[in-house]
Amino acid sequence: MTVATGSDTPRRGVRLGVDVGTVRVGVAVSDPEGILATPVVTLARDEAADRDIDELVAMVADRDVVEVAVGLPKMLRGADGVAAHAARRYATALAARIAPVPVVLVDERLTSVQANRIFDDRKVSTKARRAVVDQLAAVTILQVRLDALRSTGQARG
Repeated sequence: MTVATGSDTPRRGVRLGVDVGTVRVGVAVSDPEGILATPVVTLARDEAADRDIDELVAMVADRDVVEVAVGLPKMLRGADGVAAHAARRYATALAARIAPVPVVLVDERLTSVQANRIFDDRKVSTKARRAVVDQLAAVTILQVRLDALRSTGQARG
């Protein structure tokens, strides 16, 4: 997998955030200046035929994406569990298809919990939130990446 670090990190351009689940994949996109992440779509996860990865590959090309941030759901104590291993495999498969666009892993502990709390606060039904909770988690993943790049001065517009 291509991982952007230091001078390899693209400075400006559209980035994607990806929240990988067992059933759905949430996708978010940034503005070219790297300021704000917004939700795009929730894809059905397709481990057999990789249609979800096909759709991400198309988005990377269509939007001229400079980097993809995939959420890494570590356990609270920081270790990799089953979900983190699955996210690493997904990121590796995606990176192979979109090279030389870098794929970075972003610690996403509690992003889905945060997304669900937002819906709980607004009393959104479980059925209504199902379609967008993964997008909101992807927004959180991408915003964490954007904020980190801005704080280090690497994502100047």
